[in-house]
Amino acid sequence: MRADRLLSLLMLLQTRGTTSAAELAVELEVSERTIYRDMLALTTAGVPVYMQRGPGGGCALLDSYRTTLTGLSDPELRALFMLSIPAALRQLGMGSHLEAALQKLLAAQTSQRQQTSVNVRQRVLIDPGSQAHSLSPQPQLYTLHQAVWQEKMVLLRLRLSFGQTAEGRFAPYGMVFDDQNWRLVVEDPRGLMRAVDCEQILEARLLDEPFSRRADFDLHLFWSQWKEKQLAAKPSLQVTLRIVPQWASELPLNFGLPYNQLLRQASPPLPDGSCLLTLSFNDLETARSFVLSLGAAVEVLEPLALRLSVIDFARQTLQVYTSTGLME
Repeated sequence: MRADRLLSLLMLLQTRGTTSAAELAVELEVSERTIYRDMLALTTAGVPVYMQRGPGGGCALLDSYRTTLTGLSDPELRALFMLSIPAALRQLGMGSHLEAALQKLLAAQTSQRQQTSVNVRQRVLIDPGSQAHSLSPQPQLYTLHQAVWQEKMVLLRLRLSFGQTAEGRFAPYGMVFDDQNWRLVVEDPRGLMRAVDCEQILEARLLDEPFSRRADFDLHLFWSQWKEKQLAAKPSLQVTLRIVPQWASELPLNFGLPYNQLLRQASPPLPDGSCLLTLSFNDLETARSFVLSLGAAVEVLEPLALRLSVIDFARQTLQVYTSTGLME
């Protein structure tokens, strides 16, 4: 969904009254299905729009609500300002126009509510290029969102590698949706800022303990710098493995990653029940040690250098044990 389109849809319903989805689709240059999705998005944000069937029916805005757009509630304003301006609009030179429209809308609010725009953009960041499809249920997101807005400490139980967990108190500064996943930006007990993958959060509990937010913290700047650091530290060696069927259920324990994250990475099952998985490593030696530790549970397909190295190590190991006579 796009902020400019939602605003345009809301304004059309404000000025025209009940309008068919087909007419709105033509006006906004989208499909009727998109109009229905946008109506659902407005409803979710608390805007009282509805669909009316039959002759003379269509999309409409509740009459008692149709006064002025300055009557938007705080949650409605937050929902509008959460939607990032698409890069495509900026390329067309329209990003500034949408920004101006949002600012005009905000200017009609009281001085106290004009802080909404700043608050939203320092607490929620949604990458316009990210698509929220095939997301696993994360019931803790509502609690995390409340903690961010209320500026209260939150107690988190986190999933670590190899089935381990950890618990700690964190100050939640903001939430970022990027690369098909939510991340919680927090200040940890050591006073360091970090981003926590929400899929690693097993449990979240809102504490009745306010925290003092850093006055100089900038969510957009932090996330940009965090992504650069993660990209620089990203392992460069890509390894494709074939996972045998009997061992697939042990993926989360042996890899130390969230199960649903591994399922997204793995290929659909092959005819023999095995699956393919691509993992990243810093170097060939680290990858080889990892593969050898799993024995016959995995087979290296790529790169060829790693496959040959594993074969060589396996032959050397077999030769050692054969020479001792223990294989007889």
